[in-house]
Amino acid sequence: MTESNPLPGRVGVMLPRDLPVRQLLPYARRAEQAGFDELWVVEDLGWRGGIAQAASVLAATERITVGIGILPAGARNVCFAAMELATLAQLHPGRLTAGVGHGMRDWMEQAGGAWPASPLTLLREYTTALRALLRGEDGPADGRYVRCAGVRLTETPDVVPPVVLGVRGPRSQAVAGQSADGLLLAEPAPPAYIAASLGHLGRTGAQVVTYDVAAVDRDGDAAVERVRAGLTAIGEPDWAPHIDPLPFAAEFRAHRAASADGEEFARTMPAEWVRALAVTGTPEQARAAIAARHAAGATGVVLAPAGPDPLGALESLALALPGRE
Repeated sequence: MTESNPLPGRVGVMLPRDLPVRQLLPYARRAEQAGFDELWVVEDLGWRGGIAQAASVLAATERITVGIGILPAGARNVCFAAMELATLAQLHPGRLTAGVGHGMRDWMEQAGGAWPASPLTLLREYTTALRALLRGEDGPADGRYVRCAGVRLTETPDVVPPVVLGVRGPRSQAVAGQSADGLLLAEPAPPAYIAASLGHLGRTGAQVVTYDVAAVDRDGDAAVERVRAGLTAIGEPDWAPHIDPLPFAAEFRAHRAASADGEEFARTMPAEWVRALAVTGTPEQARAAIAARHAAGATGVVLAPAGPDPLGALESLALALPGRE
């Protein structure tokens, strides 16, 4: 049994959650053909299940690594989550990355699950147990929230999939450093935020996967305008950890306070901020933005396509892959 450890410098693409179902597998196949290293599926309440999407995409492709971002720890029993992930990893060795996180509090409460008194304790216990089960070990002693003592999977993968935590805050990122294989950073993930997150992680050698809204066009200004719609939410308080390390953080907050809503905020944001907070512009500019994120410590940069035509956007984003002209 070996641990999966993808090489650094990878570039991935996100499978949009609102992609029409008939386009899901063609999109995945085209992402692989275009040369992307990874394809990440999302599990947002009310949309599509992460494990079901990952299973379908893995079966429909041959090479590309599939990431699940993210499975909410409070919504999935750790034993059964381990069984599902182990099965996928057995069937598709070395091609799976599992993202786990707190989940959005509103969604967890809406779905009937009480928000834990200590989300950090739940996440630490869950991640520790999940990784042990995937390695074929006995479940650890029962904790405050996670109870799987003595459980052992009969079927375990030859290549153990990495478990990364999709978390924002410093304390949660410290938990990732202690109990997971690395981090999954939601968008926006500019280099300064990556560097700050690595400081919270507290160790080297971890996987750090980043999401960023992306648009690429031979007309760089057109790409900047197209990507703005994907930045409407980032002025809200939950995104503060992403913004705090940036040199224009104070101006950013003042701009959001002066804007009537997220749409006006994103529409009127200075273009240089947009370029800092997204992977956008000409292919050359987008490649430079990806390289800057790798240089800051990201092992994988995942592009979330902006615009009304996901398949067309996928083709444009492929122009930003290293080595493309």
